[in-house]
Amino acid sequence: MPFTLATWNINSVRLRAGLVGHLLTEEAPDVLCLQECKSPVDKIPAETFADLGYPHLIARGQKGYNGVAILSRLPIEDLGHTDWCEMGDARHIAGRLENGVVIHNFYVPAGGDVPDPEQNPKFAHKLNFVAEMRDHFAAERPEKAILVGDLNIAPREDDVWSHKQLLKVVSHTPVETDHLAQAQEAGGWVDVTRKDIPEGQLYSWWSYRSPNWDSSDKGRRLDHVWASRDLAPAAHSSRILRAARGWEKPSDHAPVFATFDV
Repeated sequence: MPFTLATWNINSVRLRAGLVGHLLTEEAPDVLCLQECKSPVDKIPAETFADLGYPHLIARGQKGYNGVAILSRLPIEDLGHTDWCEMGDARHIAGRLENGVVIHNFYVPAGGDVPDPEQNPKFAHKLNFVAEMRDHFAAERPEKAILVGDLNIAPREDDVWSHKQLLKVVSHTPVETDHLAQAQEAGGWVDVTRKDIPEGQLYSWWSYRSPNWDSSDKGRRLDHVWASRDLAPAAHSSRILRAARGWEKPSDHAPVFATFDV
């Protein structure tokens, strides 16, 4: 049975519960992974989503920041989380569907504004976080697995509006893209979105600072869907729902979709 998965940095699941409901109703993914939920788990409007046909929820939350959740209309087992960098942040959750597919949902630290780990502890945290991801999946090579989330790094030149102008901007610096490439290679992960859409500019985030985000189109692809090598051939129909960035009081991220024939 094929299933469709979406990942979305929602930037407050309570504030934007209506947008989540709209996505679930109109696009109907089987599984929706959310990041930056900014809510304790018991405050997530789970009943609202259950009424829309998504009775299964696994989540880790914090008041006001971070937070990850997986909404599913398919039964899913909570596999726990990893406390990356031992910071106590709610930045990871894992679940297993009844077909055996394991889903990892990540919210990688943004890294602040200064791309220097010596001057900026937030940037050092980001690099250490991705390095721990690399080492973890190198030691436990994933099989029949999907990794999604806001990884806060746009790896390719065509994943940003201007490669040259963003080389010294956090999210596209060489040290970040190198770290992400190492994490991807160590785990044997395949970038499903770029497998399906190999060419051309592709973005999932547009800054709130730009009121004309659509016409100026200064975006970055920060949100990703990866699959283990054994599962990647089953992936298809990747897309980014750009229109969601233009919804009323939107997140600054757009949902990313992929379908898997498993």
